[in-house]
Amino acid sequence: MDLKINMDEYLPLREVVFNSLRTAIIHGEFKPGERLMEMHLAKSLGVSRTPVREAMRMLELEGLVVMIPKKGAEVARITEKNLKDALEIRMALEELAAELACRRIDDAGREQLKTACEAFRKAVETRDLSAIVDADVAFHNVVYEATDNDRLVSISQTLREQVYRYRVEYVKDLNHHSKLVAEHEALTEAILQGDEDRAKEVTRKHIYDQEKIVIANAVKTHYMQ
Repeated sequence: MDLKINMDEYLPLREVVFNSLRTAIIHGEFKPGERLMEMHLAKSLGVSRTPVREAMRMLELEGLVVMIPKKGAEVARITEKNLKDALEIRMALEELAAELACRRIDDAGREQLKTACEAFRKAVETRDLSAIVDADVAFHNVVYEATDNDRLVSISQTLREQVYRYRVEYVKDLNHHSKLVAEHEALTEAILQGDEDRAKEVTRKHIYDQEKIVIANAVKTHYMQ
């Protein structure tokens, strides 16, 4: 694995290492349950083992890493409770965002929404996991921006990191890509038409289906505790 580290950051080395490992875990470059060997990571990142060890403790506090006695660190497995907790919050926020977007979206927002929807469709065609997830994030960000509610946008940004990992697990399943595109198109149409009930309905189903699929795939691959 080609780990990247940004040594230009004005941060302590342990935080630079922490950010690099955190990004790799969230993007799915390390799998749930995968062992994280300090010596190997230190060599890959070009640092000593000390900042790697310190970064592991920080990752443990975030719930991304667990320390196993006599074994060391491993990537935390996805738990059904954590998934449900995160997606319950996301569903509430995104339903509100969809409702407000229907009322408040302006002409510029309409064009941005249509562009983001099309960009997501094109990303799905590439089958590039990172491109699909990033395009999905960008699409939902446009919906949030259309609410003209700065506080809601800020809260959504805080939650985004917590659900990014689940987004990755969801889009890994190629069987559901066409469904994802259809749901984005349906939400776009509902917002452009100002149909609040339809927008909220599509949003609920979109996130509920994500939860079911992530749980099913995680259980099947033994990622879930």
